[in-house]
Amino acid sequence: MKILVACEESQAVTIELRKLGNEAYSCDIEPCSGGHPEWHLQVDALELLKIRCDMIIAFPPCTYLSNAGACRLYPKKGQLSQERYEKGLEAKSFFLRFLNADCPKIAVENPVSSTVFQMPPHSQEIQPWQFGHPYTKKTRLWLRGLPLLKPTDIVQSVGPYVPAGTGRRDRSKYGAAKRGEDAKNRAKTFPGIAKAMAEQWAGQGQQGPAGISCSGLSGSGAAQAAEGSDTVL
Repeated sequence: MKILVACEESQAVTIELRKLGNEAYSCDIEPCSGGHPEWHLQVDALELLKIRCDMIIAFPPCTYLSNAGACRLYPKKGQLSQERYEKGLEAKSFFLRFLNADCPKIAVENPVSSTVFQMPPHSQEIQPWQFGHPYTKKTRLWLRGLPLLKPTDIVQSVGPYVPAGTGRRDRSKYGAAKRGEDAKNRAKTFPGIAKAMAEQWAGQGQQGPAGISCSGLSGSGAAQAAEGSDTVL
């Protein structure tokens, strides 16, 4: 299948999809860190939504939507930060562009959002401990044309997955990024979840019809191709 993995610089899901023979491309405005620049389109993901493909898996930024940032949304008790609220609305609009894209199979991932943004109903919630990683980090999936993700390896959780910069003393116990590590590590998809997405949504028996190869699309080339809605990924 021809698959666009949007807002994914880590290439965690893209690599698992490639292992199964799919023509998957990660896309992000940042360079990829997964080691396969030949599979990465460094361009605004919205520019690629006009390119037809069999599936879109998107990980839009959650900084201004996440419920974890609610304290910054209300810096003073009962007083809404208008600037942060407007940025949250922009993030919601970006999120909806993927969910409402013209594609038969869509998955959009985000953590629990602040209720003030009134996000559309999600399809399911998953946890790392359902896929072999002993942590809690509730993640929501919005699905169209795809089945619910089934747990693959349920293990005992030792506690929450804590990002760098928190006040918890023993971060290593909870799988947290070490102080000073790039903040990108906090948003990377757990390997067990990435593998489950690839196998359950694009594994054997899930292959779609063949499309025109998108090999060679990168940077400005991808943006130019997106100008024509007849282009196929």
